[in-house]
Amino acid sequence: MRPVLVLALAAALWPAAAAAQGVGLEGSGDQPIHVDAAESLEWHSEQKLYVARGDARLRQGDTTLRSDLLTAYYRDLPNGGTEIWRATADGNVVIETPTERAQGDQGVYDLDKNVFVLTGRDLRLDTQDGVITARDSLEYWRGRQLAVARGNAVAVQPAEGGGENRIEADVLTAEMRPGPDGALEIDVINALGGVTITTPTDVVRGQEGVYNVRTEIATIMGRVRITRGENQLNGDYAEVNLATGVSRLLAQPGPQRERVRGLLVPDNTENRAEP
Repeated sequence: MRPVLVLALAAALWPAAAAAQGVGLEGSGDQPIHVDAAESLEWHSEQKLYVARGDARLRQGDTTLRSDLLTAYYRDLPNGGTEIWRATADGNVVIETPTERAQGDQGVYDLDKNVFVLTGRDLRLDTQDGVITARDSLEYWRGRQLAVARGNAVAVQPAEGGGENRIEADVLTAEMRPGPDGALEIDVINALGGVTITTPTDVVRGQEGVYNVRTEIATIMGRVRITRGENQLNGDYAEVNLATGVSRLLAQPGPQRERVRGLLVPDNTENRAEP
C-alpha cells in the first residue's frame, strides 16, 4: 500500500486528526494535489474516492478549491499508481487563484479538461477587471484561459468619472490573457442573446456584442437601439466607447443596408415661462 493511501486511511479511522494531516495525491495534470479538511478525511477504496468534510480544501499549484464537502475521484494507472481526475464540491464553494475568486453552491472540477463548473445561487467571479455574475452556471477553463457565464449573465466594471458600466446577456464569454505582471486579465468579452450595455448616460440593446477591454470599445449587432433619456436611435450595429461615453450608431455596408433612424425629443425646459 502506497504511503499516501496509508495516510488517507489513518485520517478516515481517526477523523479528529484529519485537519492536521491532509493527504498529498497525484493529479491528472502536471502538478500534485493536496487535500485536507477540518473534520474528517475518508478513503473509499471500492468506489475509488476520497471524501473531505468541514472546510475541505483541494490545492493544485496556485489554485485552491474550498467547500463544506469535497469528493475527489481517482483512477488506477498502468504503473500501479493512482491519480485524481475529478472533484465535486458542495456547500459554500470557493475557487481562488492569485487574481480571481469564484463562488457558488456546488462545483465540479474536471482535471482532465482543466475546467471548473459552478452552479447554485449567488454565482460570482471577481477579477482584477470587474465582476461577472450569472444565474445558471459559471465555467472557468484554466487551460484555455476562458470564463463562461450562462443565464442572465452580467459583467460590471467601474466607469471613469463615477458610476459603472454593465454588460448583460444570456451568455457572456470572457477571454483572458497574461498582463504585464504575468497575471491573467480579461481581454475580450463576447455577449450573445438579449445584449444590453448600460453606461452612466446610455442604454444600448442588441442581439450580439463584443467588448474589447483594452480599447474599452463595445460593438453591438442585431436590431440595435441606443436610448439616452427620451431619445432613441435605431440601426444595424453600434460602437460604444465605455471610456468616453460616446455611442455611434452605424448602418451595415452594402446595397441592402437600412438607413439609421432616430427619435429625438427636444428639451424645452429652458423655454418654459417662470411661474
